[in-house]
Parts: sequence; structure tokens; C-alpha cells
Amino acid sequence: MEAKMECRRCGKCCFVNMISYAREGDFERWRREKREDILKVMENWHLLWAGDRMASSETGVFSQTCPFLIDEGGKFSCAIYETRPQVCREFEPGSSELCPEWPGHCVKGANP
Repeated sequence: MEAKMECRRCGKCCFVNMISYAREGDFERWRREKREDILKVMENWHLLWAGDRMASSETGVFSQTCPFLIDEGGKFSCAIYETRPQVCREFEPGSSELCPEWPGHCVKGANP
């Protein structure tokens, strides 16, 4: 059994704005939890795919990061971690090329 990789808190998975993939079950949970703060952001965001990125259908501004991403001096955390969407719950360090722990990236300690 392989040991789970530890998250570096680099924020790279949140720079692609995975919350845009929130499912109806997430919205239902946020309604039950009365998380109007999250629902307001999600319902007023009006994101759509614009080429290879998400953009606001109202302003045309590209969404650079998840709106709930907190930068703590180069270490990142989630403002809604306890109730984050399922897509975020399912993400494992090293499970995607987005992550610096992806097996195809440089070996730790090697020169770039």
C-alpha cells in the first residue's frame, strides 16, 4: 500500500478554480448549512468556459483562482475547507499534472 502524499499547500490545484466544478449535491449541502456566503459567490459568478479558462459571462474577466483561496505568505489554504465541494474533496496530492507531486515532475532534490 502506497503512503499518501502530503499536500505542500502550494495552491496550484486552486489556481485552476476547481470550485467551478461544484455539483448539485454541493449546492444542496450549502443550502442546508445556510452558507449564504458561498451561495452568493457561486450564484453570482456566472462563469463559463472561454477557450481553456473560465471567465465571467457578465464582465469577461478570467477567473484566475478559486475565490475561497487564502494566501498565507506563499502557503495556501481554503476558506471553506470543512464544506468544500466534492471535486476538491476527491483531489489527492500527486493525482494530477497540476500538482508538483505528480510523478512526471522533477525528482525532489534534483536540479531543475
